Amino acid sequence: MTQYPLGVYTEVMIADIKKRATHRSKIIEGQFKGLIKAIENEDYCMDILTQGLAIQKSVASLNKLILENHIRTHIKDSLASSSDKAQTKAIEELLALYELTNIKGK
Repeated sequence: MTQYPLGVYTEVMIADIKKRATHRSKIIEGQFKGLIKAIENEDYCMDILTQGLAIQKSVASLNKLILENHIRTHIKDSLASSSDKAQTKAIEELLALYELTNIKGK
């Protein structure tokens, strides 16, 4: 995780997004506890798989919120900057994220 020096980024999370992301995180926490319990109880495999997939969807939803916040608070300003370095960094961040989400080998 990148830690930025004090003052590099002055904007914090947008209040509404922070509220929604915190709520989503708590839902995921509950889903994950349920998954652990299902495994410990040796529940039906399809039920465990369904719960795991539901968690993945919830994490994707959380990631979308965090990405929205990042675009609105950091990327937008970086791309509008007159600094080539800031613009390049923003583009590289987005491309690196794309690479992480790109499914290869299909």
